[in-house]
Amino acid sequence: MNETERLTGAMPGDGPSAGALESRLVALEDRLRELGPDGAADERAGLELEAARALVGLGRGEQSWPLARRAFDHFLAAGQWERAVEACDCLFLAEQPGSLAALGQGIWLAVTYPVDPELTVAMLQHVVDETPADADGAAVAAAAAVYLVDLRAEGRQREDLAFFANRLLGSVARAHSGVEDQGQFEAWVQRLELDRPDRFLVRLRNVVDVLVQDDWWFDPAELQRDLPVN
Repeated sequence: MNETERLTGAMPGDGPSAGALESRLVALEDRLRELGPDGAADERAGLELEAARALVGLGRGEQSWPLARRAFDHFLAAGQWERAVEACDCLFLAEQPGSLAALGQGIWLAVTYPVDPELTVAMLQHVVDETPADADGAAVAAAAAVYLVDLRAEGRQREDLAFFANRLLGSVARAHSGVEDQGQFEAWVQRLELDRPDRFLVRLRNVVDVLVQDDWWFDPAELQRDLPVN
């Protein structure tokens, strides 16, 4: 399932059939063999990530993991942040022991760097889906999605993503505190400080830390030191 399908609520069965995924996987494996071990690293990483996605679609997460992880390592080293987040998304969907750590690191990268807002929202939606209804983590993730869409998206993408992100935040409010009307919603937002990016982004980092635990695959402090200062 791609990001658009995930955001619009399409079901996995609406995507490629198992047969189509198997055919795609065979074609990707052929291309990887043709490329050889000395082929272009960017191309190899891209092919491995595509193959990993196909394997996830086939329910073969254990086989998907090493491919997506190698792709992640390459994209991270190359500073290709969006592609690194795509790899984290695949690693999360592989449903392996390190998948929650992959989600946390993907969110950190997606919030820190100017990653496609659609992919960023998809990563934050995973937190909403994984968090108990009465916990604040889902509210923080949904508020961050609304904020980042407003900050980064433009044109039709902005309209579509803003509608989705605000609907996501509303559904979290209902599940979290039984919010039913606009007045209750505004009071809930203020109570949880979801109108304060300086507050909820710090809390989002706490959510990331809970997901990652001690399994960081990069040093966040080191990457932050290299960020341009505006």
